Amino acid sequence: MPTRVSRQTVDLSAYPDLIVVYLGMRVNHLYGIRTFFSFGRQIAQSVVDEPDGLLLHEPVRYSFFPMNMGMRQYWRDLPSLLDFARSEPHRQWWLDFLKDSGGTGFWHETYSVKGGMEAVYDDVPKPIGFGGFAGVRRARGPLFGSAARLGRSYDRSAVLNETDLYES
Repeated sequence: MPTRVSRQTVDLSAYPDLIVVYLGMRVNHLYGIRTFFSFGRQIAQSVVDEPDGLLLHEPVRYSFFPMNMGMRQYWRDLPSLLDFARSEPHRQWWLDFLKDSGGTGFWHETYSVKGGMEAVYDDVPKPIGFGGFAGVRRARGPLFGSAARLGRSYDRSAVLNETDLYES
């Protein structure tokens, strides 16, 4: 028996600065499974703490082999997302990961309702997402931070930058 489709849409007018970010962690080596699950628990706890500006967090499974799982997050605006990303404990996780990926790769792609998209891929051996068709470049200098890649400025005090990583 045919069923009638219930077609709906959303009113995003209350979210003029909405940011959607897809994040993923890919297991590159067997020992990366431990890293993967360790970060997973920490990220889950950070979401339970309800960071300011996080509207919705949804787990996403990209593939089981290689294991590549992550999340989709909706943020009120870019400053909220960047404030969270550059606050503790997230900032320290990121610094630790960039010094030793623990057998995993990490990536994210960001989409802004105001326009602009950006991505970063760390230790991801095979291009995915934007990298699968647009090609990739080193994320150094002006391409290091997501705000700059989106063509936005961000001047909060807790800034993570290349100097934190490459001069130690």
